[in-house]
Amino acid sequence: MTPTGLYVPLITPFDARDEVDQEALTRLANRVLADGADGLVALGTTGEPHALSATEQRAVLDTLGAACRRHRAGFMVGAHTAEDLRALAGRPGVTAALCLVPPFLRPGEEAVLAHFARLAEVSPVPLVAYHVPYRTGQALSAGALRRLADLPQVVGVKHAVGGIDADTIALLADPAPDFAVLGGEDAYLSPLLALGAHGGIVASAHLATADYAALVAAWRDGDTTRARPLGHRLATLSAALFAEPNPSVIKAVLHAQGRIPTPTPRPPLLPATAQATAAALACAEQVAGPPALVRRPPLSVPTRGIRPGQGGA
Repeated sequence: MTPTGLYVPLITPFDARDEVDQEALTRLANRVLADGADGLVALGTTGEPHALSATEQRAVLDTLGAACRRHRAGFMVGAHTAEDLRALAGRPGVTAALCLVPPFLRPGEEAVLAHFARLAEVSPVPLVAYHVPYRTGQALSAGALRRLADLPQVVGVKHAVGGIDADTIALLADPAPDFAVLGGEDAYLSPLLALGAHGGIVASAHLATADYAALVAAWRDGDTTRARPLGHRLATLSAALFAEPNPSVIKAVLHAQGRIPTPTPRPPLLPATAQATAAALACAEQVAGPPALVRRPPLSVPTRGIRPGQGGA
C-alpha cells in the first residue's frame, strides 16, 4: 500500500509547566485532518521526539492514533530501530513507519540497503525511508533509491535533499512502481510535485492546510493554472516558517494564533525570535483567504491517505 497526498508531521505542544498538552495536540490533529490533510506523522523531527520521555512518546502516539482513526486518515510513525518497529505491532491504525537513513556514519549505499532490508524483516508495517543527506551525511543515488523501492515492505521515501538535484530528476523521470516519493523540503514542494512526486510530508501545513492539500491535488490533476501561483505563495510561507530551526517558528505562529498554550520548544532548541515570528505571521496573513478546500466535518472524511498504486504528481 502506497502512502500518497499530504501528511503533516505534528508539533508537540507544551503547556506552562512544560508538560505535553494533549488537548492542544488533539485540536491540532483534528484541525489539519478536517482541513484536508491525508494523514499525520507522529514522532517526526518536528514533534521533538528527542526531547520526549518514553511515557510522553506513548501518549503522543495514543492521541494522534485516535485522531487518525476518527478521520480514517493515514498514520505514519517515526521509528528508526528494530526495537521501535516491533513496538508498533500492538498499535492500531499505524499505516507506515518513517525510518531515517543511518546518520553520521556514512556507511555507503550498500550498507543503507542492507539496513532497510533488516528493518523490513521485522517491521509489522510498511516503511518509508527518510532521506535527508545534509543531516545524515549519506547521499543516495537515484539507482540506490530504486533498489530501495524493490525491498519488500519499503513503500516510499521522504525526499529531503535540500532542493532538486540531478538524482531527483532521474528518480522521478523513471519512477519505481508502487513507491511514493513524498516531498520533505517544504519550500520545494510545488516543483517536486510538478515533476511527479506523490505528495509531501509538510510541517508548514500546520498553517494553510487546505491550501497545501489543494496544491497536491492541483498538480495531481494537471491543473497548472491553479498550481503554479498557489505553489509560489506557499513556498514563501514555508521559507518564513523555516527561517530558524524547526519547529520553533511554527510553534511561535501557532501560539500567536491561540492554537497552542506556549511557543516554547524543548532544549537544545530555542524559541523563535520576535523578528522571525513577525515575518512568518505576516506571510501567514498574506496567504490566508478563502479556503482552497472546504473544511470537512471530522466524522464524514472519506477513506484516504493510503491509496494502492496511485500515481500522478
